[in-house]
Amino acid sequence: MRGSITEPPAPQRAEHHQLPDFCSGTVIFALLVTAGITVTVMWLAPNNSHGWRGYSVGMLFAVWLALVIGLALCKLRPLLQRLPGNASYGGVWLVMVLIVGGGSAMVYWMDQAMQMALLTDTAGDFVLNNIAIAALLGAAMLRYFYLLAQWQTRLAAVSKAQVAALQARIRPHFLFNSMNTVAALVRVDPDAAERTVEDLSELFRAALGEHSTQDGTLGEEVTLVDRYLAIEQLRLGPRLRVHREWDELPLAFPLPRLLLQPLVENAVRHGIQPLREGGDVILRGWRERDGVIIEIDNPRGGEPSQGGHGHGLGSVRQRVAYRYGPRAEVLAGPMGDRFVVRLQLPEQAGSIDARIDR
Repeated sequence: MRGSITEPPAPQRAEHHQLPDFCSGTVIFALLVTAGITVTVMWLAPNNSHGWRGYSVGMLFAVWLALVIGLALCKLRPLLQRLPGNASYGGVWLVMVLIVGGGSAMVYWMDQAMQMALLTDTAGDFVLNNIAIAALLGAAMLRYFYLLAQWQTRLAAVSKAQVAALQARIRPHFLFNSMNTVAALVRVDPDAAERTVEDLSELFRAALGEHSTQDGTLGEEVTLVDRYLAIEQLRLGPRLRVHREWDELPLAFPLPRLLLQPLVENAVRHGIQPLREGGDVILRGWRERDGVIIEIDNPRGGEPSQGGHGHGLGSVRQRVAYRYGPRAEVLAGPMGDRFVVRLQLPEQAGSIDARIDR
């Protein structure tokens, strides 16, 4: 009898975090602000004997070092990013310290060579003091960037989990109602039954297909919404009246998948179904100078049921904030006897010439 051979577990790979974009204006601005605050605090110290001249020279020196560090890290980032684990952050810290040490030595030599007498410390004290300051401030800044990267990673994971949950969720009552509609149409109107099956298959493809978390387009989402509404139109008949007021929307505008369809589903479920006479669902959209506005307008069918608009809107808000940043906004609330959801999505670079006009 042969004994089973158990392979030793593979060593776990060290967690690797992306370095910040040192070429971005935000990081350069942070370096400049940190340099300026450091010089100001040192100048305001009680035992400081330097006047405005010393403050000006110190500020010039600190700003120059900040710019050199920013440029060096911008160029070296691809190389430093290849270091394993968190050694990339250690490499950034070492580059900062070396630049400050080398720059301090060069400035001291220039001060002595040109006999400007701006520096009163010895060469060793001047260089070592600046290296110590750079080491402490650099470690603090990198710790901030590290925590920021962890927060962004967790936010991305939460967003992807929400997308996966939306893609895996098909309301059972919608599925059963749709299949009953198909069964009723098979003998009465085979063509309508076939279209309904095709629409339902496209909804399942978007909801369950490969759990893709990549962006789709506004055109794809509008098509998906149309297919959903076509199914509900067969089920609800004249109770559901849809008005589309699209005003030259860009078809290729990047949009997270399944962003609009759940909102339209909420509009039908909570705005049309509770009303015996039904009502109008109005889909509006237009392009503004810096983005796209989309509105979903439905009648208020009484008090929303538990798990109504609020849960879906919270997920949409988080996904929009993650994808488009602080300039995006999701507004929702009653307006008279209507309930309106308004999405303000900023336009991203590299978009979009194709448009939809319905």
